[in-house]
Amino acid sequence: MHIYVIKRLLFLIPTILGVTLIIFAIMNITPGDPGRAILGVNAAQTDVDAYNRQLGYDLPFTRKYINYVMNIVTKGDFGISYFTKQAVFDEIWPRYILTIKIAFMGVLLAALIGVPLGICAAVKQYSLLDTVPSLISFFIAAIPGFVLGMLLLYFFALKLNLLPSYGASSFRHYIMPVLAISIPPAAQNMRFTKSSMLESVRQDYVRTARAKGLPERTVIWKHALKNALLPVVTQIGLSLGLLIAGAVVIEKLFSLPGIGSLIVDRISFKDEPVIIAGTILISVCFTVVMLIVDLIYAYIDPRIRAKYSRTRG
Repeated sequence: MHIYVIKRLLFLIPTILGVTLIIFAIMNITPGDPGRAILGVNAAQTDVDAYNRQLGYDLPFTRKYINYVMNIVTKGDFGISYFTKQAVFDEIWPRYILTIKIAFMGVLLAALIGVPLGICAAVKQYSLLDTVPSLISFFIAAIPGFVLGMLLLYFFALKLNLLPSYGASSFRHYIMPVLAISIPPAAQNMRFTKSSMLESVRQDYVRTARAKGLPERTVIWKHALKNALLPVVTQIGLSLGLLIAGAVVIEKLFSLPGIGSLIVDRISFKDEPVIIAGTILISVCFTVVMLIVDLIYAYIDPRIRAKYSRTRG
């Protein structure tokens, strides 16, 4: 197993290089330059050119890319922001941690709500415990997160004045953003878990376990659930990556200083160091999450552990 983990960690290197190259290429072909965006449309072209030279923006694409990668590898330096003149890592790290907190709390809440409801709906198929949650999940899954966020703001901040509407200085500030970001994935988790459980309980090994006279609780929780959780784990892992990358709407709605909103704000200034560094951190987090999902797979499914053992031997 440890060899597999090392291979997946090494896979981070080409992933990061590929993401960096793609973002560099996209920023290189988009119109505009940081000098004009920062100095304004009324600035003289000579001043704009001088500003771009000072930033190193006028260097050839290949040289900029190589210099950027070498600075990260040798110095751990993500560069200086074109806009604020501050170290990029110091500027984005607190925002990155905030986004990670919101995404992880959202995924955890979505799993705690959706997975048990999906199991219950599959076990009690065609009953009220199946029909009512299924109808609610179909309705909620179709509602965008920002709509839920506006509803939460209207009721809990404006009308009831129970929760703060912006900022991130206390736990109460996280309640509405986490609810807004977790409820749609919770509905998806519920539906995905239900379908996976229904497929699992119809398998031959479940029929065999029931034929042996095992209690229904043992059949469901020990035999059916383990195999049913494999695709659910993948769904949860993917939703975490999507929430990290797509939390910008919630961050904007609740005025949260997250990494997504920072990247969107700096795109208009072509602040390449901030945009590229933020994208790299998001891609690293997503790849690590997928590694954790694979390890959970191996823990749940003994066939995967046996395969790795044979490969190692």
